[in-house]
Amino acid sequence: MLKRIVQGCFLLIGGTLGVFLLDDLLKLTSLNDVALINNSYTTAIVGAIIFFLLTFWAVGYVVNFVKWLEDTLMNLPAIEIIFGSIGLMLGLLLAFLFGLPISMVEIPVFDTLIPILLSLFLGYMGFQVGIKKREEIISLFTIQSRQKKKSVEEEADVPSTSFKILDTSVIIDGRIADICQTGFLDGVIVIPQFVLEELQHIADSSDALKRNRGRRGLDILNRIQKELPIEVQIYEGDFEDIQEVDSKLVKLAKIMQGIVVTNDFNLNKVCDLQGVQVLNINDLANAVKPVVLPGEEMHVQVIKDGKEHNQGIAYLDDGTMIVVEEGKNYIGRYIDVLVTSVLQTSAGRMIFAKPKLLEKAL
Repeated sequence: MLKRIVQGCFLLIGGTLGVFLLDDLLKLTSLNDVALINNSYTTAIVGAIIFFLLTFWAVGYVVNFVKWLEDTLMNLPAIEIIFGSIGLMLGLLLAFLFGLPISMVEIPVFDTLIPILLSLFLGYMGFQVGIKKREEIISLFTIQSRQKKKSVEEEADVPSTSFKILDTSVIIDGRIADICQTGFLDGVIVIPQFVLEELQHIADSSDALKRNRGRRGLDILNRIQKELPIEVQIYEGDFEDIQEVDSKLVKLAKIMQGIVVTNDFNLNKVCDLQGVQVLNINDLANAVKPVVLPGEEMHVQVIKDGKEHNQGIAYLDDGTMIVVEEGKNYIGRYIDVLVTSVLQTSAGRMIFAKPKLLEKAL
């Protein structure tokens, strides 16, 4: 059966080549003018006869080749056949693209034979490249897939909720409740259990001032938890190997990828050194204070004397200290002062000024 199929294929190939090639060959001879010979039917029959005669010699080799090819393909993994077929199709596509300009060159035999040879060569090369380079092609797509998956995982690792971890000082300070009420602080408020224990110890202190501060802190937490529209979580865990509460806060912030909220200047510095995000209430307070520039005039009341000679101390409504040079003589009085300089730090802001009367006298 296979032998008959091969012979039939040879007849078709011979007839096709006879139509395309014999016509060009006849143009090179004197038989080109003979109408009986120089027509498509005659050249097709001649080509088919020539190839049919070749089958008596070549059919055995072709049949053996087909059987060998069949056995080889059966033994090949499916992945190799797939990539080989893809390479074959790409090779034939390249052969077609390269063959288009060649077929336009009107040279007998050349414009027909070269595209055929080109198709055979590039088809074979495409098949071989597809098989032998399959691992590299697969790894290329695998790397891209892994990179995409990694980027998705990294995005998934980013916490969707922002955790704000309160320390003891900011709770006792009390301003955190007003900040939460205004909506400037979003996310989840986290109150560690060890911070609650420290507040409890302060509230149970024998010192009246500390006791009042501790109780105030507990009242602030109660207000945040019950009255304000913000989620509050109590972190029950503890770090028994760490003694300092500040160090526990830093470690907790690293674990939760949270932000420490404090007004402790030293804890602020520790968080910066440890690479932990921190929100300092004092920084926020300083940021929203009215800007005071040197040369501006202010009306203040000198409350007490300062540390240096003849200094007086006054305060703004927001608690900002004003050091009035030569202001000791004005204690208890309201006077106009001129700002000379402003000192801004995370611990607060300090304004230096001098009485306007002295400026006029000069």
